[in-house]
Amino acid sequence: MAEDQFIVSARKYRPNDWESVVGQESITTTMQHAITSGHLAQAFLFCGPRGVGKTTCARIFAKAINEQAGKTDEDFSFNIFELDAASNNSVDDIRVIIDQVRIPPQSGKYKVYIIDEVHMLSSQAFNAFLKTLEEPPPYAIFILATTEKHKVLPTILSRCQIYDFNRITINDIAKQLAWIAEKEGITAEPDALHVIAEKADGAMRDALSIFDQIVSFCDNNITYDGVLKNLNILDYDYYFKITDALLSNNIHQSMLIFDEILEHGFDGHHFIVGLGGHCRNLLVCKDPITLKLLEVGENIKQRYAEQSAKTPAKFLVDAITIAGDCDIHYKASKNQRLLVELALMKMSSLTALEGEKKNYVIRI
Repeated sequence: MAEDQFIVSARKYRPNDWESVVGQESITTTMQHAITSGHLAQAFLFCGPRGVGKTTCARIFAKAINEQAGKTDEDFSFNIFELDAASNNSVDDIRVIIDQVRIPPQSGKYKVYIIDEVHMLSSQAFNAFLKTLEEPPPYAIFILATTEKHKVLPTILSRCQIYDFNRITINDIAKQLAWIAEKEGITAEPDALHVIAEKADGAMRDALSIFDQIVSFCDNNITYDGVLKNLNILDYDYYFKITDALLSNNIHQSMLIFDEILEHGFDGHHFIVGLGGHCRNLLVCKDPITLKLLEVGENIKQRYAEQSAKTPAKFLVDAITIAGDCDIHYKASKNQRLLVELALMKMSSLTALEGEKKNYVIRI
């Protein structure tokens, strides 16, 4: 990627048709059926987490509506109006839209109004908009997008057809990143892309921003170690090692590994939450039916399968309980390191005292 032509991946690879939208197949299919059948509502509400494709789908939808009704080679961009309600949330901003709605489209069948972050509109602006939304002219379609549906007035919600966008799965994000890496001539380890996808927390836009950051750091060769170092993520290897120590009842070894983790600058709270998640992943590997819930790269998945085979299910359930209690009490504790070490001591004793009826839960 030449520096003078660099465009951030989130813009460069923003979907411009239904096929390129990632992870929202049920919604895009429903929208396409609505367009082809002519069963179009006059107001839509797209809601869901940030970076999952709400505004992108609104733009594709707005373009497709007019293409279905007219000639596909026509430019319908003048029929699409966008308002960012985060910075244009006053009554005057809404009145501009209300005035525009009165004018029929010069070409094409519909005028489409996309209002992003609609929950940011002031209550006065909502009220001014309500009448237009209730009785719009037949050529006007409104698409409202929001990350916080609960902040939108019920009177607005009742007049909209609501689409709930999902977080994009780790596997879908990783596949998209692999495709982009191939297009850009970047070599990338699959496990490294899975870590980026996990860090993005279901948001494709966040994943692409992290991807660009890693490409700059790794010089077009994205490695697992490079991603961990750049994003300051705790390596899976620590969790595998500490679980082995816990299973062998080696309290001292588990405490030394925890000390090494702290020396690398990681937070104890982050570690204990991660250890609970690690035990959950091992439990998921116990049954082929739940294996699909394990969203990691293939190499890491193999390691999970190997460790899961030698880890008793009862140990994992008890360890998850201990980690959960430690998580709950962590912020209130005056000696947080000791709290985590106590949790590790209890986990280390689980298999040694398997025959005893004892409740290994942290009590404060």
